[in-house]
Amino acid sequence: MTNDTPTAVHDLPGLATDLVELSRHLHAQIAEVTSARSAGGSLRGPTPVIDYLDGLPEINQAIRDAVDGARKEILTAQPDGPRPRSVLADALETVRAQLDAGIANRTLYQHSARFDEATKDYVRQVTAYGAEVRTLPEFFERLIIVDREVAFIPGRGDRTLALEVREASVVRFLVDVFERSWDRAESTPFVPARSVDAAPEVIPSIHESIQKLLVAGHSDRAIARRLGISERSLQNHVGRIKARYGAENRFQLGYLLGLDAGLDSSGEA
Repeated sequence: MTNDTPTAVHDLPGLATDLVELSRHLHAQIAEVTSARSAGGSLRGPTPVIDYLDGLPEINQAIRDAVDGARKEILTAQPDGPRPRSVLADALETVRAQLDAGIANRTLYQHSARFDEATKDYVRQVTAYGAEVRTLPEFFERLIIVDREVAFIPGRGDRTLALEVREASVVRFLVDVFERSWDRAESTPFVPARSVDAAPEVIPSIHESIQKLLVAGHSDRAIARRLGISERSLQNHVGRIKARYGAENRFQLGYLLGLDAGLDSSGEA
């Protein structure tokens, strides 16, 4: 994964421009939908470009409908760490049916999922059926894309509101975000299978992400959420980072991390 770092850095200016354009486009589309809602218009026209899905029942039903109608491919990013075994058991049957029907299935998890036994069991089974699974230290948000025609993204932080996006240019952008992340992800994330064997490979990547997020000023709660770990686990990781840097407290650690980041930037320049 380290070989991809220079590419990732060079991609940032163009990606930032794309994000600005996407943000403007989404805001314009959402404003139209909000206006239609205020005027009593239907949010579910024949071909809504961006549709509000309010509440988990409506969100889950819309996703089920789209997935059930899939013809070629389903791309999924599942942040927030491991999912319950019961949820994975239900997902297993769905994914198996999709693969039997010739529908490609690729999923991105966070590295933290590699330490969860239920997730490891699930991944072993779905990959045996033909699904592909990779992991990253973090991913921006939950994302589901069906046939590169419709995408689902959260509309609120608590995920009780979602957006069903059918605007072709926006869906293309989201596919590109997924593909870039997929290319940088660990291609054989659940090998080795034992957590104790995987730790030397995974932990440094998690620590690197924690350090960057600390320097950027994110709260512990925000960092834990982005990495899919508990705040208690985050504190344990921060303790190890402090020990490595010889820092006695978080303030000193922040200073040392900032100094280290400044030296890295000078070296790259």
